[in-house]
Amino acid sequence: MKVVIHAPGGYEQLKLMPAAAPAPQAAEVRIDVRAIGVNYADTTVRMGLYSSARQYVGWPITPGFEVSGVVGAVGPDVRDLAAGDPVIAVTRFGGYSSEVVAPRRQVWRKPAATSFEQAAALPAVYMTAWYALHELAHPRRGAKVLVHSAAGGVGGALIQLAKLRGCEVVGVVGASAKVASAQGLGADHVIDKSAQDLWREARRLAPEGYDVILDANGVSTLAGSYAHLRRTGKLVVYGFHSMLPKTGGKPRWTKLALDWLRTPRFSPLEMTESSKSVMAFNLSYLFDRDDLMQEGVGELLRWVEDRSIVPPPVTTYPLAEVARAHADLESGRTVGKLVLLP
Repeated sequence: MKVVIHAPGGYEQLKLMPAAAPAPQAAEVRIDVRAIGVNYADTTVRMGLYSSARQYVGWPITPGFEVSGVVGAVGPDVRDLAAGDPVIAVTRFGGYSSEVVAPRRQVWRKPAATSFEQAAALPAVYMTAWYALHELAHPRRGAKVLVHSAAGGVGGALIQLAKLRGCEVVGVVGASAKVASAQGLGADHVIDKSAQDLWREARRLAPEGYDVILDANGVSTLAGSYAHLRRTGKLVVYGFHSMLPKTGGKPRWTKLALDWLRTPRFSPLEMTESSKSVMAFNLSYLFDRDDLMQEGVGELLRWVEDRSIVPPPVTTYPLAEVARAHADLESGRTVGKLVLLP
């Protein structure tokens, strides 16, 4: 079975359909999927707003970037994996399926310390955090780092990886119930913007500004994030969640247009004068850089094995309830990672 989206739209576009078991070709592995990670990007794929989905696949499309499971079969030249081996894999779409074929270079042995559900929750959020911090921001030990959406999958990963680098981390959450989650992952301070003035509290905690701010909110916080960088500070952008609906499952085009107009345009001249940087990325394009993928996933799996980092808390849904998972994720009320079970 697999989830297929035939046209952009709301939850009604998520169709569960039968699918024949694919046969792996040279340098490929077929995985009998046990768990599937759900990411915010999947919801924007469904709405037709994800650029790489249009570029690489089009319609119809099966969303999904990450799975865990056991090897079902291998291509004729794959010698280091065998049927029954527990693995995780990353896919540039196609993950919402009970069976997935992936290139061997995108498949790794599952960490023994994790369940299948935990393993499926690791690659996308931790690779996002790894690339943001290790390839773009490079914070030094003692740097002050502010993480928006700190109780989410990527936010929790950013807290842990920043603490590994010896940073002082301020996490921002949108509800009082999420404070404990960010604290439990190691945040030194947590701002609950449902009960505190976000930027006043951010200034109190870092009067000279932040070395790094990591922002997936978009228009609602980008200008404030940039304003609260210290000189030589770096703003890393990896999403625009506040532009998208929290209910209903469909884009509100008037709001999208207004938010697009309100999104800050950063001037190279001003950035040079203020000595601040803005960087951004879309993880789906990292599939073109196998060197970065291998280095990043390799490091992350070692850290999971030695317990330097822990998987995010997981909430599971049957694959047939994928629409409910999308609705819950979009609501902004979830903590950690959502996982589908075929």
